[in-house]
Amino acid sequence: MTETTTRPAPSALPPTEAERAAWEALSRDDQLARTREALQTPDAARASNATMAEVLNAARQRVASNSRPIP
Repeated sequence: MTETTTRPAPSALPPTEAERAAWEALSRDDQLARTREALQTPDAARASNATMAEVLNAARQRVASNSRPIP
């Protein structure tokens, strides 16, 4: 099994407790830098008529469809 570590980043989905703790452990400057970095991706530059609620709902649906139940 390979262990991967991800950098704390802003997300439209509610974080896990570990993700929240990692984000809150960052300085305000680091949080702002990572938010700016996330907003500079090509996906963030696309125009959309969707509301934030619609974007959040679509993201939740994608996560739900990609999740596998734990046996």
